[in-house]
Amino acid sequence: MRFLLRFASLVALVVAVIAGTIDSIQSVAASAVVMTPMGDAWNDVSPSSLATLRSMISYYVHPQFYDLAMQWLLSQPAFAVFLVLALLLWMVAYKRPPVAGRFSV
Repeated sequence: MRFLLRFASLVALVVAVIAGTIDSIQSVAASAVVMTPMGDAWNDVSPSSLATLRSMISYYVHPQFYDLAMQWLLSQPAFAVFLVLALLLWMVAYKRPPVAGRFSV
């Protein structure tokens, strides 16, 4: 399980770097800071999955949750969302070193 979480963290980090690179290229081209919101990036990649997520959250959780939490999350920059996701996945998969040292059980 730890391996899968680390791999998911790596994938999220790669996506964050790609999103940041795209934003930086667009910023240089526009001579202004450009940060793509998560909702726009998700809509560009797969609009049907975004609509499916909205309907699932409205049906299973509560329609207000989508309006408050998901709209806030989808308005954040895509690279920042994926960086936070990568950090959280890495933190869950992190194994602390033993307190007594290398040779302890």
